[in-house]
Amino acid sequence: MQRDWSGKRIVVVGAGKTGLALCAYFSDRGALVTLSDRRAAADIPGLSPLVSRGVVLDCGRHNAALFTAADAVVISPGVSLEVQALVAARKAGVPILGEIEVASYEIEAPLVAITGTNGKSTTTTVMGEVFKAWGRRTFVGGNLGTPLIEAVQESDWDYLVAELSSFQLEAIETFRPRYALLLNLSEDHLDRYPDMQSYVAAKMRVFENMTADDVAVLNAGDTLVMAAAAPLRLRQVLFSSAEVLAEGMGFDGDSIVWRMAGEEERFAVAELQLRGRHNVENVMAALIPPLLEGCPPHLAWEAACAFPGLDHRMVQVRVLDAVTWYNDSKGTNVGSVVKSLEGLASPVTLIAGGRDKGGDYGPLAAAVREKVAHLILIGEAAERMAADLGALTDTVRAPSLEEAVVLARDLTPPGGSVLLSPGCSSFDMFSSYAERGEVFVRAVRALPVRTTGE
Repeated sequence: MQRDWSGKRIVVVGAGKTGLALCAYFSDRGALVTLSDRRAAADIPGLSPLVSRGVVLDCGRHNAALFTAADAVVISPGVSLEVQALVAARKAGVPILGEIEVASYEIEAPLVAITGTNGKSTTTTVMGEVFKAWGRRTFVGGNLGTPLIEAVQESDWDYLVAELSSFQLEAIETFRPRYALLLNLSEDHLDRYPDMQSYVAAKMRVFENMTADDVAVLNAGDTLVMAAAAPLRLRQVLFSSAEVLAEGMGFDGDSIVWRMAGEEERFAVAELQLRGRHNVENVMAALIPPLLEGCPPHLAWEAACAFPGLDHRMVQVRVLDAVTWYNDSKGTNVGSVVKSLEGLASPVTLIAGGRDKGGDYGPLAAAVREKVAHLILIGEAAERMAADLGALTDTVRAPSLEEAVVLARDLTPPGGSVLLSPGCSSFDMFSSYAERGEVFVRAVRALPVRTTGE
């Protein structure tokens, strides 16, 4: 239900893309907006248009007095609820809202929310392509790129497909999607959450306002997902890459098999451009809401097959001297690295490391032992990763990503592959996983072809 923000004192916390979009949204609706960020104003691009619209800046700090005097505080996804000024506001009874909560007040079209540890961006993008191929006007965004708040600038959407992180789900109150997908669960963001249970609880909030008219789409092959979802009293539609299901989306090793209401459709996975068992799961999940909404199966499958994959997610950069180089900079947690290694044959040279997220590197051990001939470690997490994994294979450290690329070139034999799949965030050395991937690609493309006899 749309709310009247006119004259309300709103503090927006975080001056990233989402925060700037929130400021514009509230300013357009007559609110008295303050933008708060710990960075100095000179270090934040894009502020001038907001200042010209009357947005007040609280930069270089978070002024608790502004927070406690507000009618509402609205946080960007990366902002922790434990920020001292937010704790003070909460104690003062000030509502603390997330961006997706605010956006949901004006969204009337069916919303599909996609969460999980890995595969969210691919699933979100494929689903958006399916709805669009069906001729439906579809917003695609959320954590993927375009903030959901920007969707409310238009009102004639047929569907909205949004990738949601656990951070975004922390600050919802009434947010309710028509479909909510939980793709998988593994350790992630334990630098933010005290334990795995807290992380899972944040993910599960996506379901808390859903009713019997809504649908939970769940990975039947993920024991953590099914255990977390056991208390749900919703319609559940399952998918599994391990078996064909009596009802739902299954896999027989060659074809995705969709069974629903006595009907069956088969889709040959060899026709997909996406590769790997994890991408089979992503595509299965992406197909379910459009098919349930009535999208013709052949249109849905054609759209899925046309999708070439996301930037920085298992993208082949080049083949040089019979060595294949892959950019998987978006692999920012252990589960993602495991899935990427599963799709490659030994020997692999793995470049990993970055800012540690507090998880356990143990689940990587079997894949490293089986597939990784050389492990090159970079960034802040290198010491811890070396302690946990270094004895399993030849392990070296590199002071920069560019030097890691040169090392990988020297270590990897013809017929092998080099994989950048960090298993960590990028923020120790780069501004984003995208910048990290771009640096890697440039360094790989700059490598010269070896001359004969070299």
